This record gives sequence, structure tokens and C-alpha cells, in this order.
Amino acid sequence: MKIGIYRGDLLFGPIDALVDAAQEAVDAGFASMWLAQAFGFDAMTAIAVVGREVHGIELATAVVPTYPRHPIVMAQQALTAQAIAGGNFVLGIGLSHAPLIESSFGYSFERPARHMREYLGALLPLVRGDSVEYQGETLTARAALDVRGASPVRVVLAAMGPQMLDLAGGTADGTVTFMTGPKTLESHIIPRIRAAADRSGRPAPMIAAAMSVTVTDDVADVRARVEQRYSMIATLPSYRTMLEREGAGSAADIALIGDEGSVRDQIRALADIGITDLVVTANGTDGEIVRTLELVSAIAREGE
Repeated sequence: MKIGIYRGDLLFGPIDALVDAAQEAVDAGFASMWLAQAFGFDAMTAIAVVGREVHGIELATAVVPTYPRHPIVMAQQALTAQAIAGGNFVLGIGLSHAPLIESSFGYSFERPARHMREYLGALLPLVRGDSVEYQGETLTARAALDVRGASPVRVVLAAMGPQMLDLAGGTADGTVTFMTGPKTLESHIIPRIRAAADRSGRPAPMIAAAMSVTVTDDVADVRARVEQRYSMIATLPSYRTMLEREGAGSAADIALIGDEGSVRDQIRALADIGITDLVVTANGTDGEIVRTLELVSAIAREGE
């Protein structure tokens, strides 16, 4: 299992801090660095800059919402980022959530699985180096892109429900999950996406799991802070469904929290169930974050 790091604290810049963070991640032995698409930096633009400056690490989005960008535009930007980043870019995309898509962008969130199926039908040929002639119910795409120096871009989906997991394994290159606990990953996410890949003759999918991780001597305090930090996000329907499937009452119930030995065991357990990439979000006090990064760095180096 590869270990990467999520840098949500740098979503809003400055760009030099993000470049420095990527170099620190390389030096610490991390295999990847992930950046979300929010209302700050455009993630792919930022990754292109970082990838030009820092080498030896995979750079990925988790995730870019699909609705605001036509698949031709998404493919063009992804291929550009890939060319600039020297082939180290992974495009993570997702539906986002109805409140954001409908309220902020004014798009309908009706039949999201159909939207993603059609979106991939238009996007994937382009990021894999082919032209596209696609006509769906909601999307039309006819184009050929010429981005010199760009290798094919792997595409992973924020997939949790059965239809999305089937697309992630059977059509795309895998998934990146969030707010999803170990039991749900083992019993639902991993078997479903692997079966979809097998049925379609696709390679074994990337199964990246983004997890809150804290090395601490005060588990109760960290649990309270993690629960508070993610309390609003945990109310979104797709995340609420994953927490309920897990039998978890809050985000704290699925976070990796404990002393060095305990967190190491929890990380090892994720590798044992078949996670290919652990994406670490280090939470806690400054001292706890230092301890957390030291531990996960050591584990990452063990896997080199």
C-alpha cells in the first residue's frame, strides 16, 4: 500500500507554500500528494505548477466536480497538467453534492449516475489519447485534442454507491473515497470495484482511501475535535450513508487515532484489506501533527 498526503490546508495558496509542501512530501517518502477543488486555487492549475518544480511524486486531485466543466474542457486541462507535470498526474473527479451543484452552479443534480456514465463516455477516450464522438442524453462531445508531451491520464472517481463503483472499476481507473470506514471499505467498496474491473477486463483498480490520522496521547480530545471539524460535511447524504453503513455515529468513529503503535496497526489493517493508496489527512495540535507525519513517513519509507 502506498501512502500519500492530502494538503487541504493549502487549498487557497500561496503557490510557493504548495511547492514547498510537495518537496517536503518527496523528502518524507510519500508516494503522492492530493489537492481538492474548492473555492480557492484551481487544483489542476496548481498541480501543473507544482509538477513543473517538484519531481518524484504523484500529484492528484480529490476531487474536481464534473458538472461545471464539459468533459472536453476537463480533458484538455488534465492533459495539459499531465504534460507539465511529467506524467505524474492523476485526475480524481466526482459528482460533488446536490446542495453545491444546484445552489452554487445552478445545474440539475437529477440522475447523477447517468451524468457520470455519459461524462466518462466523453472524457476517457480523450485523456487516453483518442478522439471522441459521443452523443448521450445530456452530453455531446466531438473532438480530438493535441497536447504535445502528455501521456494518458488515469482517472479515479469519488465512488461510494454501487453504480458509481461499477463505473470506477469497469470504466475508469479506480476510486478515491472519503468519510468511509474500514468495514465499509472491506465489505462494500473493495469487492464491488474489483468485481467491476474483472467483468470488464480492466486492470486492478486504484483504491485510494482518504483518512483522518492523528498520533496522540489524548484520544478523547482528538475524537471531539475531529467530530467537530467534520460535523457539517458528515451531514451530506452520500457521506451520511457511508457512516451509517459503517455503524459510525460521526467522522471520529472512522478516524485513525491513537499512539504510534495503535495507529501503525490501524494503517497495517487497511493494507491487509486491499487498499492500494492511503491518503493521510493529519489532524490535531501542532505537536500531534508532527508526530503523525513522522510516523506515516516512517511507514511510507518501509514500503519503498
